[in-house]
Amino acid sequence: MADYRRCYVPGGSFFFTVVTEGRAPILGNDMTRDLLRAACRDVRHRWPFRIDALVMLHDHVHAIWTLPPGDADYSKRWGAIKKQFTQSWLAVGGAEQARSRSRDRYRRRGVWQRRFWEHTLRDDNDYARHFDYLHYNPVKHGLVARARDWPYSSFQFWVERGVYDAHWGCRGDERLESTDLSATTGE
Repeated sequence: MADYRRCYVPGGSFFFTVVTEGRAPILGNDMTRDLLRAACRDVRHRWPFRIDALVMLHDHVHAIWTLPPGDADYSKRWGAIKKQFTQSWLAVGGAEQARSRSRDRYRRRGVWQRRFWEHTLRDDNDYARHFDYLHYNPVKHGLVARARDWPYSSFQFWVERGVYDAHWGCRGDERLESTDLSATTGE
């Protein structure tokens, strides 16, 4: 078995990729996105953290979180979000991927991949690169031609606050398309 190591930095900022089991496109409608938002909201109420950026695609989520000073337990938060979403998703009749004996033994459902990808953001430049990558992701995947056209993203929030120009992240922007963060994004 692989030896997975996570970097836990109290009060740190982290980039995450969380993927559905088998890359099933279950996040492709408003109802499931609302279930995921509700799970995030409930977990944030129990264990506070700041969501700096977020994009929801059909089969995965990218997020940047900053945890409170003295707290580094993002794994507990993701576990609770995935659990609550899974319970809500199955309660409304959502389907899950096939379950193996191993999955049954460990009481795992076939909704989310077991693990998630985490990258500790080391400095302002690293943060900015992942912030841009996250917001450009729907364009990268060919879902829209411009970042502003994807409604399931924090992009518009940051346009309204002057961080991005509304025309940022259009298909054909070679500077963005050539950015390769695959080693730090889980894609």
